[in-house]
Amino acid sequence: MRHIFIINPTAGKRNCTAVLMEMAKGLEARHGLQVECILTKSPGYATEAVRAIADPGEAVRFYACGGDGTANEVANGVVGRENAAMTCIPVGTGNDFLKNFGDKASLFADPENLWDGPQFPLDAIECNGRCALTIACSGFDAQVADDVHRFGKSPLLGGQASYITSLAVNFLIRGLGHPWTITLDGEALSGDFVLAAVCNGRYYGGGFMPVAEARMDDGILNTLVVKKVSRPTFLQFVKHYANGEYYRLPRYAKCYTAREITIESHGAPIVTCLDGESVHNQKIFLRMAPGKVNFFGPAGCDPNATARPLP
Repeated sequence: MRHIFIINPTAGKRNCTAVLMEMAKGLEARHGLQVECILTKSPGYATEAVRAIADPGEAVRFYACGGDGTANEVANGVVGRENAAMTCIPVGTGNDFLKNFGDKASLFADPENLWDGPQFPLDAIECNGRCALTIACSGFDAQVADDVHRFGKSPLLGGQASYITSLAVNFLIRGLGHPWTITLDGEALSGDFVLAAVCNGRYYGGGFMPVAEARMDDGILNTLVVKKVSRPTFLQFVKHYANGEYYRLPRYAKCYTAREITIESHGAPIVTCLDGESVHNQKIFLRMAPGKVNFFGPAGCDPNATARPLP
């Protein structure tokens, strides 16, 4: 079996390439494994590299060395391939995906805990030909994330300043309503919406947890739909939204369990964030892809470790 480290040299606050390559060499020396390192060069590079390696059908394990974006790209290469499995070594700034594993998340930092770890299937969200492991969010939060990247390119803005600027622009200038038709397993909802978060996992945006009961292997997409609200109400709602307490404002927010979701805009294109990666479409089609991503991790790890118990 091959073991491939997919390393994003731009992930995180410092370049960890040398450290990760030493980890790979250590695994090879201690356990007699066939270990290789591939450095990503541009957006989408990891997905194409993973597909090229996996397509011949040889058993292979991939280690996504970066943040949530790197994990997303590797997942898009692994999805649907029975011979390929993936895990994550976190060197990014957010690493929201691994928060789903609770106390075991820290064990992913050491490949000694991973290389012979148990393999299990995870569900994925298919979205217009791509997939997401955790959350596909559309609307306000996705626009904020998208604009953070845009404003961050300015020499005058960066880091927290770009986030604050993006938040202010979207909250004060662009408004909170989007004229959409959202169809969930055939049930159509039309109106103005703040956002729609399609959740397979629980965390995004640095720790926000829209639906605390979402599970990554139950074959269900928990879709939280939030209607247009006033700015004061939105500020009140944010804290509850971040903690998975959408039920505290049932007049505005409702969670659906669905396998297929379509969102069609009757105005500006929809901004959708897939595990932190932004896409723009006039219409998006999302559906559950049950058990399509083979994942491996430390012994005893559980992707639903932090999930709120079902009623």
